[in-house]
Amino acid sequence: MRAKLEILWEDENLLAVNKPAGLFSIPGRQKGDAVRDLLAKLLPPGTELRILHRLDRDTSGVLLLARTLPAQQALSRQFRERTIEKTYLAIVRGYVDEPEGLIDVPIAPHAQDSTRMRVAGRKGLPSQTEWQVLEQWPGIALLRCRPRTGRQHQVRVHLAHRGWPLLVDGIYGSATEFLLSTVKTGYRPSGRHAERPLIDRLTLHAESISFTHPHTGLRQTVTAPLPKDFRAALAQLRKL
Repeated sequence: MRAKLEILWEDENLLAVNKPAGLFSIPGRQKGDAVRDLLAKLLPPGTELRILHRLDRDTSGVLLLARTLPAQQALSRQFRERTIEKTYLAIVRGYVDEPEGLIDVPIAPHAQDSTRMRVAGRKGLPSQTEWQVLEQWPGIALLRCRPRTGRQHQVRVHLAHRGWPLLVDGIYGSATEFLLSTVKTGYRPSGRHAERPLIDRLTLHAESISFTHPHTGLRQTVTAPLPKDFRAALAQLRKL
């Protein structure tokens, strides 16, 4: 099944989409559709798009692209100066014993695996993630995270470091899917088919991005609604 791409907001300078999980931000060596590939089929021929930031393949949510070189340069400067604000929603494992906090731990590439990151000492890049508890259940919590820096896998690495890995994360956590039977007391499986996971990708959603518009100078916020699998997981957790 091919991923569907929703355009959240656009003008002559910028375009924001709700990237579904399973879709690459940019084309890579691995096979699979990328955001620009699908947008090329939705927009007029010859439309030029420039990626400003990335989301992991299995992270859903808002992704911002520039339609002109000046817009790209202006937004890239805002990313460097850390005036762009992003929020993520994360379903994590573990009990979070404080309502909010800041994770301030350097991050560096993993020494043996170039596709992973790790918490590092003085050799790591400064990395900060604010977090806030939105909801909590036995052994599981919903957090809103605001990364102050933009390191690869930052939210995933920081949360795992605190003992709160994503509910589904095969690299920095321990599970590749979330089954209702693991949390529901007295769960009775169907005799007709095997249990299907409520969600089988990273339980991380890029909720919003706020920036200063390069043409108007006004502050702009774009928010991405939760996808079906994320909503389904939360709906079942709220029934506990």
